[in-house]
Amino acid sequence: MKSMDRRTFVGATASVVVSGAVFSACASLASVPVTPVNGRVQLALSDYPALAQPGGSLKISTSESAAPLFVIRHEGDEFVTVSSLCTHQGCSVRAEAGTLACPCHGSTFDFRGVVLRGPAERPLERFPTRVTSNNVLEIELGGSG
Repeated sequence: MKSMDRRTFVGATASVVVSGAVFSACASLASVPVTPVNGRVQLALSDYPALAQPGGSLKISTSESAAPLFVIRHEGDEFVTVSSLCTHQGCSVRAEAGTLACPCHGSTFDFRGVVLRGPAERPLERFPTRVTSNNVLEIELGGSG
């Protein structure tokens, strides 16, 4: 087996750590494609561990919504689904430290879509969301819920 000097080892280790951080960051930005049926998305909660605990979130994309949606779990069985489009100028918000933040002009929204800091003046578009008796999350894509 060939030995490795300290400098080569540190460089290789740093590359692995940086690559892992980049790939995990990209994974957190990815949205899960889902197929709506009759204007509704249905997600079996057992299939989405990210939604198991309060504060958990999932980014989904559908053919019926203009932009990806954030599904966010609050206390108990309360879920909120909001558009990822900032109401200021339509940039895509991203989940950051318990908020949804717009990287374009700095608007910040809470996990219910309410404006915390402008320039956005309107909340994010919300979609009616409920948990059915068989533990399936149902999201109406008609909007304004």
